[in-house]
Order: sequence, then structure tokens, then C-alpha cells
Amino acid sequence: MTINHIDCFSGPGGICTGFKAAGLKTILAIEKVDSCVETYKANHSEVKVISKDIRKVTEAEIKKAVGNKKIHILSSGMPCETFSTAGSSSRSSYDFRQQLYSEAIRIANIVNAKIILFENVPGIESKKVIKNGERFIVDDIIEELSANGYKYFLRTVLNAYDFGVPQNRNRFFLIATKDKNLNLITPISKKRFNYTVKDAFAGLPKMQPNDPKEYTEYSGKDNAYTKLLKDRSFWKIENSLNGKISYHISPKHRKGTIERFKLLEPGESLVSLFKKFSPQKVKQLQEDKILPKKWFIQRNKKLVIDEPSKTVTSHCLDELVHPELDRCLTVREVARLQGFPDFYDFKGGPFICPHIYETQDKYEQIGDAVPPLLAYHWGLAITEILNNNK
Repeated sequence: MTINHIDCFSGPGGICTGFKAAGLKTILAIEKVDSCVETYKANHSEVKVISKDIRKVTEAEIKKAVGNKKIHILSSGMPCETFSTAGSSSRSSYDFRQQLYSEAIRIANIVNAKIILFENVPGIESKKVIKNGERFIVDDIIEELSANGYKYFLRTVLNAYDFGVPQNRNRFFLIATKDKNLNLITPISKKRFNYTVKDAFAGLPKMQPNDPKEYTEYSGKDNAYTKLLKDRSFWKIENSLNGKISYHISPKHRKGTIERFKLLEPGESLVSLFKKFSPQKVKQLQEDKILPKKWFIQRNKKLVIDEPSKTVTSHCLDELVHPELDRCLTVREVARLQGFPDFYDFKGGPFICPHIYETQDKYEQIGDAVPPLLAYHWGLAITEILNNNK
């Protein structure tokens, strides 16, 4: 049986990539950010993509794209800004984005999807419907699912690290169905992979900050993790990339920023420098334009080479520093930490773009995506759910 999938809020294709490796077939993707759509199409050309605000996608458009195909699973990774704990301002935001789950349920009803899978940051579990209110957003989601027949559900938080991703990344999932005979399960890691930053970066040439060269040839030995990321037969992706490294070029840094990175020990971040130096030293570093006037908790985290990475976010360019080189990460290094195949083509958007624009640059696309290996294990779980029912 072919398991058919609709990919809502698809981003650059993290869920589709994992599902494809697990043998699922994505029929339709919905995404409004043009740069993400361009990347998605470059790697999943067989999928019909509706490129518009999901609230404006009509029933007729959905039915035309799906045809008479039965939809077994609809996934929804709606925007997480209002649920994130990364900043107090995001947590105080109450806008339409926290109700976009209703659109996924609407589309699931149009196609009578057998299963819905919601994905988001763990902070969604503690976000209130109304500021200072008693009711949680998750309560609303479960109530609306039940009102639409999806009253059998499981919810969990999974760490991508337990499923082969060299990154500590906790994500919230809620899986629901109308079918009381389906035995819902969630992925369970059968072993700890223990992949680290060192494993992730194996074979990628090292480059100093501001090196203008784009490196395209591998160097050094592969390991089990990098071999998997190069295995086209596993990922089942055909695109124009030809086996060379892509998007591996150093970000540009000011001299003062490089000096700042030199002051960081592995595991430290920008806030560590403000805390470990005397007020007089901090003031001098600020005058020398090595330290900024104020610090941000998430900024400039120097990774530890023999540990998994910190969580990769859409702000990863500003947040993560290479563990051995005094620079931020390349696009390909970030993709390695997220578990995207080496031949995944981040076609859309520039390398760097201000976050005030709707366009997502390559770093944002990768940071916002679901790690494909975690999606792969969800694909296996969904296959088991549906096959056991059969």
C-alpha cells in the first residue's frame, strides 16, 4: 500500500524528505514563503506545491491537486514564533499564527485524511490561549480535533538526538485519527546514536573566517552519519547536484567579531564573556568593538566538538560558532547538524537576509525545518500504524 501524504506549512521539505526515505509519498505541499517553495521544488519535483497563504487555499484547489487519491497522513508544522521560549517578546505575542492549526484540520477534512500529525516547539504546551488566562493552546487544538472527529490522539516531545541527529533538539508532536481501530504509536529510539558535531562535520574542508573560497571537494574520512547523508538510494532524491559539496563558504565577519569568537571557550556564549570579565574589561572590549553594547542569551554559542550541537534555529547564523574555527557556520555545516542529505539543494533565497522580510534565507530555511531523520522515524511509525490496522 502506498501511503499518501499532504505537507502543510512544508518549509524547505524536512518532513517530506524523511517521509520519502521511509517509503511514503507526498502528494501535495502548501507553503507561502517563495524561497522555501523554490528549495522544495528543487528537491521534490514530483510533488504538487500550492504556493500561497494556507488560509487562502480553497477546497477546489485541494481536490484538484489530490484527485481521487486517498490521503493517509496530513502533517502540519505551523509557524512556531508565538510558541517559542527563545525570547520573551515572542511569548507575549498573540496573533492569527497560533490558530493556524485550524487550517490544517480544515484541509484534513476536505480530503478525509486518516491521520493528522502536528509538530511544533515544546513551548506550545505552556502557551495560553489568552494572555494570563487559564486555558492552553493545546487544549484548543485537541478540542477542535475532537469536534472534527479526530478524537483519538497521542502527544509527546521527542529529542532529534535520539533518532540519529547530532543535535539536542526537542520537538512537540501530536498525532490524531478518527479511526478508533488504529493503534497510534510514536517513534521510539531503539538505540542512542551518539553522533556529535565532530561526526557531523567530518569530510567538510576547514576554512578560516572570511575565506572567500567556496569549497566543493570533500576531505578526510566518512563515518556512519556522513555516509548516510550521501546515500541517494536511502533518501530517494534526484536533483541537479552532482556529488560535490555545495553551500560551504565562510560567513563574513568584522575583525572585532572574530576577536570576540577567539575569547570564547567551547560551550560558552556571548553572555559568558559579559559574566567572566570584569566591568572594566567589558567596557574596554566594547570600546574596541569586540563586544556589543548589550548581550543576548542565545547569541554566539561556541559548539563543543565532541558533543551534539545546541538546537539549530532560524537564527543559527548568529547563534552558533564553530567549535575549532573563529567563525559562524556555513550553510552546509548547519544542514549537516539538521541531518539534511549532502545533495539537498537549498535553492531558494540568499545566503543571508534580514528577518524582517518574509523571504527566508538559506540559514532560516534549514533552522526552521524538521530534521529529516526524525521525520523518517515518524514515517516508519505511521507505516506501522496503518499496516497493523490492515
